[in-house]
Amino acid sequence: MRERPRICVIDGQGGGIGSLIVKKIREVFEERVEVIALGTNAAATAAMMKARANRGASGENAICWTVKDADVIIGPLSIIMANAMMGELTPRMAEAISSSPALKILLPLTQERVMVLGVRREPLPHYVEELVEKVLKEVLDV
Repeated sequence: MRERPRICVIDGQGGGIGSLIVKKIREVFEERVEVIALGTNAAATAAMMKARANRGASGENAICWTVKDADVIIGPLSIIMANAMMGELTPRMAEAISSSPALKILLPLTQERVMVLGVRREPLPHYVEELVEKVLKEVLDV
């Protein structure tokens, strides 16, 4: 991993999930990690930037290009599902994210007609707490 791990947080629609993740990462890791906000639309990116991501970009090409160089990709399960988020997540985005060599950490949240067996139903803040306090702390050496 590089000196400062590069974490891409991907979200769509209003960016509520992504902004909560970015905020928690900043609280715990401060500036020891680089957080890149990747929104399927400008509103999602803006919400994550407001939560203190280092940089942000929106849309299909930005996501497809940027995930190639990420160390960690974080987002809801739907970021690897073509046509998810009411069509905002394109098949090309899903393929690029899934094919990235980065570690993918997916929260089991989806509005799609998908059930993941063996996963407990928790409120979003509980998942974000576990994501940052347990998983990222274990994975990142910062």
